[in-house]
Amino acid sequence: MTYSDLSRPMRELIESHGRPEREVYLDHENSGLIIPEALEAMIGAYREGGRGHPSITHRIGWISYQSLYEATSAISAALNCDTNELVHTHGGTEANNLAIIGSAMMEPRSRRKILLSSIEHLSVIFPAEWLGRYGFKVIKIPVDREGFIDLDTLSREVDKDTLMVSVAAVNHEIGTIQDLKAVGDIVKDRDEGVLIHTDACDALGRIPIDVKRLGVDLASFSSHKVYGPKGVGALYVKEGVKLEPILQGQLSTQKLWPGVENIPGIMGFSKALEMMHKHLDEYTKRMAKLRDRLIDGIMERVSHAVLNGPRGERRSPDNVNISFLYCEGEALTVELSMMGIYVSSGSACTSRVLEPSHVLLSIGRRYEEAHGSLLMKISPYNSDMEIDYVLEALPGAVDRIRSLSPIKP
Repeated sequence: MTYSDLSRPMRELIESHGRPEREVYLDHENSGLIIPEALEAMIGAYREGGRGHPSITHRIGWISYQSLYEATSAISAALNCDTNELVHTHGGTEANNLAIIGSAMMEPRSRRKILLSSIEHLSVIFPAEWLGRYGFKVIKIPVDREGFIDLDTLSREVDKDTLMVSVAAVNHEIGTIQDLKAVGDIVKDRDEGVLIHTDACDALGRIPIDVKRLGVDLASFSSHKVYGPKGVGALYVKEGVKLEPILQGQLSTQKLWPGVENIPGIMGFSKALEMMHKHLDEYTKRMAKLRDRLIDGIMERVSHAVLNGPRGERRSPDNVNISFLYCEGEALTVELSMMGIYVSSGSACTSRVLEPSHVLLSIGRRYEEAHGSLLMKISPYNSDMEIDYVLEALPGAVDRIRSLSPIKP
């Protein structure tokens, strides 16, 4: 969407919507809150430690470098990697692009095959498909109806021509927690030279992340997924793995990403990750409890509703994705927004078309089922009362949207 696509000014649209008496934010997939500790770390950085250029040799530059080093050390410690194995980017999308395109540029002739699960984030799929223009072969490995990758197909496809296998640790839409160890065992048994990449943006803060135990060569992370600032991310690059920079410009303290580092953002990311890491067990148990309460409540109260993805421990503790048959998802998000409930739909909206989620299609949902889905992501800061309000409001909202649909149960 661009500003020229708006039928009226955004300010007018916001004012016409009004401010609901009660608000529940469940759109943490697309970003949301920044926790107070992370915000305070950023404010402190802007005041002192992060306002200089970390590669400049004067007092303020040295202070900035020290702040950057301390934040990087804290992030590395949480991920169990060395500081030299971490590349700071401006988000998970950039990290995924650097991992995929940077690897391909280092292997321009010998390995020309990239394997992905069919439900990867578009920031993985799109750069891989872009490489297809230059002779790389991209193969999407199918998944079952709960989103788990077909390991037999993966085993058949890995060969001496394979550059990389990319499988997300946790799927961003349906919450499927993949068995990355099984993936790694298959890949490395077939060919030790194949790189394993995981988009771990939706895994961080939801499951324990230890890059050494995961056995991956590359892993992408995003700050806003752990309630840190937007515009900050990181790529883990295992020692010995070679990448070609995909951006050119003046280098600061990193070889793979030019430009001055966003030190306040990195410090905010570091603090947010520290808080999530410190309280991981407490937070994940809380989220899982609220998740199950929301799923069970919806399935009990709303007819013709279908859960997308697995249940229980194989599902990310924050993820709720449900298709409401005979209901249009985008219309339902607007209806709920008027009631102060903020969620996202399983349709990818662009300026001219409304496309169903490729993830939902990959697990066997029909187009109309994908279009009728809602994605709700719970944070550790949501409350029981908020979930109760959603359960109170949602059935009526679904009924109203269904009443407008030409297709009836």
